[in-house]
Amino acid sequence: MSPTRRTVLAGLAAGALTACAAPGPSGTPAAPAASPSPPAASPSPSVSPSLSVTPTARPRGRDEVVAGYAGAVPSEWGLDVTGVLRRLPGGQGVALTFDACGGPGGSGYDRELVGTLRRYAVPATLFVNSRWAEANPAVLRELAADPLFELGNHGTAHRPLSVTGRAAYGIDGTRDVGGVYDEVMANHLALAALRGRPPRFFRSGTAHYDEVAVRIVAELDEQVAGFTVNADGGATFTAAQVRRAIGEVRPGDVVIGHFNQPGHGTAAGLAAALPGLLDQGRKFVHLSKGE
Repeated sequence: MSPTRRTVLAGLAAGALTACAAPGPSGTPAAPAASPSPPAASPSPSVSPSLSVTPTARPRGRDEVVAGYAGAVPSEWGLDVTGVLRRLPGGQGVALTFDACGGPGGSGYDRELVGTLRRYAVPATLFVNSRWAEANPAVLRELAADPLFELGNHGTAHRPLSVTGRAAYGIDGTRDVGGVYDEVMANHLALAALRGRPPRFFRSGTAHYDEVAVRIVAELDEQVAGFTVNADGGATFTAAQVRRAIGEVRPGDVVIGHFNQPGHGTAAGLAAALPGLLDQGRKFVHLSKGE
């Protein structure tokens, strides 16, 4: 395993709060832990789930979901729990995914990064949080109208997804089943109204879940998307580090980065890495095209 892959957890732990601070219970940003450490490894599914979440005529209502999961007790917690899509099942392309988290210090728009994707005609899946959407309505409409990008659901309040309130990196998770529903569905409905079709993929704030919450997301017609390559360490990596991380991608990889932090190393690193990868014949796809 390469150094980039070995340090996925450490890089995310060190940088995620910088890029994407979530509100605390009072609505103010949660303070990062003094020195967050990587969580213990979660059980790793042997095979990534299929991308074929079958849309229902109408996602289940809140009361129905709360009743259906009453008493459910999770046994897994982390980045890679049962039901999280980490690799593309078909293994024929690479999926670039970029998060926009919103909130204090995180509602910028990296035009340089998006411009690079457009210049090279490289598709990407953009995970949008409702706070970022509210701060950037015109930009979001522009991105939604561009077929180069598909929009993913990055949640409403940018919280770890838990049925017990479990925290990640000092950020409180959703407190119960109803909280999971609200975190997913409020932004789900907003994105569906914007683009005329619902998002197919969900990634929580901090990308942490318990397996019960992941099952609930599937009930709401979305697939939880994880990652295999951490491109920017929560928008803390230098351009050289980003270039190295992206330069190591292989077919089937799902890459995570951020497009809400202009001026950091993500855009420059991406621009440095893409030409060589394209010259090698590397194929880039939306998450939804990775089967």
